[in-house]
Amino acid sequence: MTSTLLDLVSKGPKIVDLGRQLTTGMPQSPNHPQFWHTLPRRHGDEVRSDGGSAANDMITMGTHVGTHIDALAHVSQDGELFGGADAAHSCMGGKYVEHGVHTIAPMIRRGLLLDVPKYKGLNRLDGGYEITPEDLQRTARNQGISVGNGDVVLIRSGWGQKFAEGAAYVGAESGVPGVSKDGAVWLADRGIHAAGADTIAFERLAPGQGHSTLPAHRVLLVESGIYIIEAMDLEELSDLGLYEFLFVLVPLNIFGATGSPVRPLAVVEA
Repeated sequence: MTSTLLDLVSKGPKIVDLGRQLTTGMPQSPNHPQFWHTLPRRHGDEVRSDGGSAANDMITMGTHVGTHIDALAHVSQDGELFGGADAAHSCMGGKYVEHGVHTIAPMIRRGLLLDVPKYKGLNRLDGGYEITPEDLQRTARNQGISVGNGDVVLIRSGWGQKFAEGAAYVGAESGVPGVSKDGAVWLADRGIHAAGADTIAFERLAPGQGHSTLPAHRVLLVESGIYIIEAMDLEELSDLGLYEFLFVLVPLNIFGATGSPVRPLAVVEA
């Protein structure tokens, strides 16, 4: 494995950025604090005696804004987190010690793209479309790949094309395509390490219902210990027809947080 990685690096790999640029006003779930960026000090506000000056920044944001990863502490069911941890007791001193994002190890793993709309001959799936186990199985078969233990599986719906449209991407009225509960079970049964999507909430959001129920989150985070990555940009992978690659992701090492913004990468031979 080490020699393979070194060979990949030495050949000058092609890197596909799967993360969204963070900008003020970008679309996000209404459940989280928005991204905000300002410059407390600009060049010229203070000038040193030698004529030099420095600018600096300040940002505020929720940890589930932009392209981000959900830690296992993010969702509970009937008062329990993954492994039966007591959700209330796990928040010691206002931090999730047991399942916080600081417990997610950096990922360098086999990544797979399941391009569902391309398999169906579509540009993108309709709002509220439910991606079934059959969709996932047939897409994998059509692409000539097999989902296996430890993989990171990224599911393209094409809905990411709407990211620049703001509210249309959030899809409060239209709904958002995504993985069904049974689709999440299909992924979990294959022992994957993490699952990602190009949508605001990974799973299917029914028209007009928003985030009222999130069964796929329960299946993956609470029942299976599988991380979720949301709001990814998967269009370039689709355009290039890259269905298998080296996947790289490192969360911010925030002690006790329920998630973290990330900038995941797909790496292949140039």
